[in-house]
Amino acid sequence: MIVGVPREVLDQEYRVALTPQGAHELVIEGHRVLVERDAGAGSSIRDHDYEAAGAVIMPGVEDVYSEAALILKVKEPQPEEFPLLKQGHIVFTFLHLAAHEELTKELIRRRVTAVAYETVERPDGSLPLLAPMSEVAGRMAPQVGAHYLEKMNGGRGMLLGGATGVPPANVVILGAGIVGSHSAILATGMDGHVIVMDKSLEKLRYLEHILHGRVTTLVSNKMNVKEMVREADLVIGAVLIPGALTPVLVDEGTVHSMRPGSVVVDISVDQGGCITTSRMTTHSDPVYLEHEVLHYCVGNIPGAVPRTSTFALTNVTLPYALEICELGLIEAVSCDASLAKGVNVIEGRVTSRPVADAHGLEYEPLDHILPIGFASGQLFGE
Repeated sequence: MIVGVPREVLDQEYRVALTPQGAHELVIEGHRVLVERDAGAGSSIRDHDYEAAGAVIMPGVEDVYSEAALILKVKEPQPEEFPLLKQGHIVFTFLHLAAHEELTKELIRRRVTAVAYETVERPDGSLPLLAPMSEVAGRMAPQVGAHYLEKMNGGRGMLLGGATGVPPANVVILGAGIVGSHSAILATGMDGHVIVMDKSLEKLRYLEHILHGRVTTLVSNKMNVKEMVREADLVIGAVLIPGALTPVLVDEGTVHSMRPGSVVVDISVDQGGCITTSRMTTHSDPVYLEHEVLHYCVGNIPGAVPRTSTFALTNVTLPYALEICELGLIEAVSCDASLAKGVNVIEGRVTSRPVADAHGLEYEPLDHILPIGFASGQLFGE
């Protein structure tokens, strides 16, 4: 199979979808890897490194898309990339389609097969391709929050960990999954007063155990969320429903009641955001004020540490890319129900119920479209 790796075009997105080591693994299995010139530059990967691994450097993005069948990306295709998409392409990337109606309709219209990293799901409910970027984003959130709490950056002028005789900042983390857990670990390590909220007592119990009681846990309900957010100096939104729009947990009135100079870091903004005042920002223009609360809502936080993120991402995506290349998509999803969960759009039809529901589109289970060897309804639990 011919695999294409274009340079990312999203604002200050410096990650690349494949490392030279990953390219080498594909090449030695007999596949051809085409990498756009300078695609890895932002991750400190030279074109020479790809060539040494057996990949071919292509002068322009059009050359990559015109020849490749499998397109490996990091972020969802941007509007300037839409004309490059064509029937026969398999696009394997983060898609977040429930929050991107225009992209969803373009993929349908162009009959592109779209496989989303974030909805590849194991039988135990874990999300193996989302996990490393969630880990990175979670670890970065307290760092970002601490930065913007500084007065010269627009915040209240607080040190996250406080000082002798001075209390630390109140850090409220909404969600105790991978993002929330890593945020809690880092914020606790920075000596913040950390409160983690989730509906799952099991997740909260795990955090209390690994942090030896240094974190306060609360069950997430409307009253608890409102009370804790009002008193927070830093709120980290870490809520995820795989493939679906994020539920809004914090209303505008609650944001309005926060102290001036408090900070919101909404990591879930790429799926719509869990705070009603959140709207997508970029690394070039990352923050804005709403009700005197500073909002950081960058949709690609791990892009700020691209070398770490690129290698972490390839570690988990490469086995699935190899499956697709070796077996072809139909046989690959027939053999691997986890990968099948990643298929969001195929043959002009939507195979992800949350995406269909988000945009009022018709939903068709994948095993109704492809002869993939699953009993009807078994794959999607219907």
